[in-house]
Amino acid sequence: MSEEVATNKRARRDYNITETYEAGLVLKGTEVKSIREGKVSIGESFARIENGECWLYGCDIQPWQTAGSFFQHQAKRPRKLLLHKNEILKLSQATQQKGFTLVCLKLYFKGRRLKVQLGLGKGKGHSDQRQDLKKKTEMREAQREVARFHKGKL
Repeated sequence: MSEEVATNKRARRDYNITETYEAGLVLKGTEVKSIREGKVSIGESFARIENGECWLYGCDIQPWQTAGSFFQHQAKRPRKLLLHKNEILKLSQATQQKGFTLVCLKLYFKGRRLKVQLGLGKGKGHSDQRQDLKKKTEMREAQREVARFHKGKL
């Protein structure tokens, strides 16, 4: 059972996601408390492999209001992701190919642990986005016709 905290809706629109990975996240206590209150944004977040480690950039976790300045965290600091070494090697090779990137798809709690779902994807062009929108519209219209047909039969 997982409790979803934040989703990146633009990621699936802007990228063709080929594979997804689940990663843990190294956080401070004030960050976890802010995330539990829903004060997090992953709209611009992505991951990068550096020196054999995976890092999450662009994840905006707002400061926790009741913490003192000594215990407070920076809102957009890079955060380390916890993955197996073989997954990191695989992702490193995949992202070195032209056009592939690691995008943060969603942030959720799995039990007491906070997890990040990463998507390995290639950026879509404007025409690809138009075709996807066209397919979605056609599917919606077809479902309406099927529903109308079944409603008329009853």
